Amino acid sequence: MKTEILRLLRESEGFLSGQQLCSRFQVSRAAVWKVMEQLKDEGYEIQAVRNKGYRLVGSPDVLSREDLESRISTRWAGRHVVYFPQTDSTNLQAKAAGEGGSPHGSLFVTDRQSAGRGRRGRAWESPEGENIYMTLLLRPEFPPERASMLTLVMALAAAEGIETVCGREVGIKWPNDLVLKGKKICGILTEMSAEVDYIHYVVIGVGINVNQETFPEEIRETATSLRLETGKKVIRGELITEILKRFEENYEIFAGTRDLSGLQEAYSRRLVNRDREVKVLDPAGAYEAHALGIDERGELIVRTREGETRKVFAGEVSVRGIYGYV
Repeated sequence: MKTEILRLLRESEGFLSGQQLCSRFQVSRAAVWKVMEQLKDEGYEIQAVRNKGYRLVGSPDVLSREDLESRISTRWAGRHVVYFPQTDSTNLQAKAAGEGGSPHGSLFVTDRQSAGRGRRGRAWESPEGENIYMTLLLRPEFPPERASMLTLVMALAAAEGIETVCGREVGIKWPNDLVLKGKKICGILTEMSAEVDYIHYVVIGVGINVNQETFPEEIRETATSLRLETGKKVIRGELITEILKRFEENYEIFAGTRDLSGLQEAYSRRLVNRDREVKVLDPAGAYEAHALGIDERGELIVRTREGETRKVFAGEVSVRGIYGYV
């Protein structure tokens, strides 16, 4: 009932009468009042006026299952929410749930991770109550070789979501980082369980520096947050909701073609690698090149100094002017 009352308060343009709520949920006025008091205790600003009812005036930056479920209006992305005040890693929790049969689109969110990871096993700084740490569980119906492109699908969705909520243009550093003013604000980690020709599940972990105001000295020059760049506190639940909305739309475009052809233009427009000098850290040997963009499979197209055109499928690519590479 609490989730549904919160959803109704968000959707209402005016006051919701206590009698309406009593009739809808078949409860007493005292039960409705109790829920309103609980919401006030959690930081929600609720105006109560005699003979008019209740109106939601403001929402706090809190993450909870009830808050997220009251916001999410997608058809399947995030419709099943699992929230942890603290956990080791949302990707680990999502993978365990994937093995246990949790449905396509399940969302795993926490306020703090004790074992967050980035690509190549790197530790991900996870302070409490400031940022977004979430994972989406998917059960795709396409072949495993297509799954790596989902990282780019999520990167585009996260960029679009941030732009909508914060009003700032966001760059994508191929394949899985989002940047603002040359500094990292978001990382994405995609993992998969599959047979040769069948995907059991895919998990896409997203970490976004939202309201963090200080960073460890070793990453201070390469990382930033939305709050530092906009000067405003961001409501994390609002941002998560917008990213899920964008991801659902982009995922269905991708699933229809099983490549990035329908999203290529929007992704490339935000690609900070494009038309820049890059350093490709290839296992066979690092080399410098000029980045041209991505193809429909999400591979980074580069032209070497010798004039050879190559496609980079995976690995590390440094971009001049980004993360201190000059």
